[in-house]
Amino acid sequence: MNADFQRRRLMSPKEAQVFKAAEAVVKNLDLKWRVMAQVSLGEVLASSDKRAYAAINSKRVDILLISSAGEPVAAIEYQGSGHYLGTAAARDAVKREALRRAGVAYIEVTPSHDLAGHLSSEVARVAGETTSGLAA
Repeated sequence: MNADFQRRRLMSPKEAQVFKAAEAVVKNLDLKWRVMAQVSLGEVLASSDKRAYAAINSKRVDILLISSAGEPVAAIEYQGSGHYLGTAAARDAVKREALRRAGVAYIEVTPSHDLAGHLSSEVARVAGETTSGLAA
């Protein structure tokens, strides 16, 4: 009861740029989707395999696009220049595979991408592949 708390930044400045770009793309494509930040995979993926679920439960995606019905459609991950340090590649592989098995698209953004163009083409591709129930 006596503990102090401080605010922490939810996204890095670059992740915030990607988030804003994703919002603009969803609006420009007239999708009825929502854009969420720092979503725990344990909240949007399920598995009957307890070990598999434990492997993803505390992992987060930078940005998640969800349908108007609240279904996850696509995860967007920003891979900055210092991203692949330590075990980051292995952690990303686990996230990518879990999302793939759940039918959630994975969009990777790097500093070398033209942010608006890359996101626009990738989200449009996902929207075209998504069933009409999710695209609405």
